[in-house]
Amino acid sequence: MATGPGRYDDLCTYVREQAEAKGAILIIIGGNKGEGFECQLDNLTMARMPELLEGIAAQIRKDMEGMGHG
Repeated sequence: MATGPGRYDDLCTYVREQAEAKGAILIIIGGNKGEGFECQLDNLTMARMPELLEGIAAQIRKDMEGMGHG
């Protein structure tokens, strides 16, 4: 979840700690607890996430079009 713990908070924490990272974003598709999104970031980074994710989405669309999937 973007705020507060969700279904995969424990897994996101584990990954962040194992990577010795300041933050982590975890997207689960078809997981054993269903679909999920976890986000552990400071407020400044969280505020930048919509712009960063929109850039990622645009790149995925571009890549998929180049593969004939768009």
